[in-house]
Amino acid sequence: MTHAPLSPVSNPGWRAWLIWSVGVAAYVVAITNRTSLGAVGVDAADRFQADASTLALFAVVQLAVYGGMQIPIGVLLDRYGSRPIITIGMFLMAAGQLVMAFSPSIGIAIFARVLLGAGDAAVFPAVLRLVAVWFPAQRGPVMVQFTGIIGQAGQLVALVPLAALLHATSWTITFGSIAGLGVLFTILVALVIRNRPAEQDTDVTVNTDTGVVRVVTSAIDTGVGIRAAWAHPGTRLAFWSHFTTPFAGTAFILLWGMPFLTAAQGLTAAHAAGLISVYVVAGMIFGPIIGDLSRRLPNHRSLALVLPAVGLQLIAWCAVIALPEAAPIWLLYVLAIALATGGPASMIAFDHARTHNPSHRLSTATGVTNAGGFIAALIAIFLIGLLLDLQGAGTPETYSLDAFRVAFLAPIPLWIIGCVFIVIERKRTRVRMGLDPERRRR
Repeated sequence: MTHAPLSPVSNPGWRAWLIWSVGVAAYVVAITNRTSLGAVGVDAADRFQADASTLALFAVVQLAVYGGMQIPIGVLLDRYGSRPIITIGMFLMAAGQLVMAFSPSIGIAIFARVLLGAGDAAVFPAVLRLVAVWFPAQRGPVMVQFTGIIGQAGQLVALVPLAALLHATSWTITFGSIAGLGVLFTILVALVIRNRPAEQDTDVTVNTDTGVVRVVTSAIDTGVGIRAAWAHPGTRLAFWSHFTTPFAGTAFILLWGMPFLTAAQGLTAAHAAGLISVYVVAGMIFGPIIGDLSRRLPNHRSLALVLPAVGLQLIAWCAVIALPEAAPIWLLYVLAIALATGGPASMIAFDHARTHNPSHRLSTATGVTNAGGFIAALIAIFLIGLLLDLQGAGTPETYSLDAFRVAFLAPIPLWIIGCVFIVIERKRTRVRMGLDPERRRR
């Protein structure tokens, strides 16, 4: 196989930066769509007369579709490239928000979240593929990190302007406006983004230091590849690291944070939005710091970074729910900052996946790893809603501090299970790498 000249990739010019910028902007819009329900969860419960379990189902369905679409998206990316996949993803999100805007019932609203989850699933993998194709391979880790950090700004858009627009206008106008933004980006992406430089005949990534050229693949091997990836303890360590670190923050930002802060803790909607904004900004700050520490401590990531991040979250979470009355505001800020460590710490899981898998199995190992956080978030979101309902506190009128204190016990077993498996698989990984002696059986 021959490759065309590599200069556009070796020296990314203004077009590469323009394409990346539009891709990142599309990712910001995707994050805004993803977290839009979390900012207006109480309003959604009122509009659809939904109990806590049903409200949780909105988020659970959205995340389940997002996770389930990762394999098909990878296959489609390998076949068609980033441009059509991001375009379709933006269109599906716009359609989902339009359905949500006019939805008369819970069933149709859930269908809207299905469309939203499917569209959201397409954007981030496609943007990462653009990074691999348009920029030198050695710039990839930094570009991916910047992509993730900038994308999180979408949560701020969902928290403040979206909630303000809803309270100033109406449900239909608010979600119709998001749909309109999605249509705008559908057109922008189709006009600006290109799969690869014109000089290339396929999607390749180039290491300009070594001259190595590698075809970019996104698809997950659903047969032998998954079994082979899972067989390595390093992949299982990656899975459990991703399972344990980000799910509480996801559950908080995606659905239960705003009701907890307003109905249970007595904060105003504006104050609650400001506190959750601290969570978002802190995560953006922690990202490069934890990323650099992960690079410097390749053999101590779990003990030095992952488990301490989980410990901080667990301690802050328990401190808040253990109080018999509303927590002092400073402690709620501590909780927000502690939860913010989860997202950056979860990226260490992908470092494990890259370290312990050959390049031809990397997409598969990454997909397996990514499933961990979504599985934990699904369980946490649903269990919190179920525990609220079982206490007879499933609607905004009946939300209470005592009910949330019980419901917020749900994440604790998930943290414990995850930490146990992190310790087990870390030991097995170190033995596999020859860093620790294999334990002899008696």
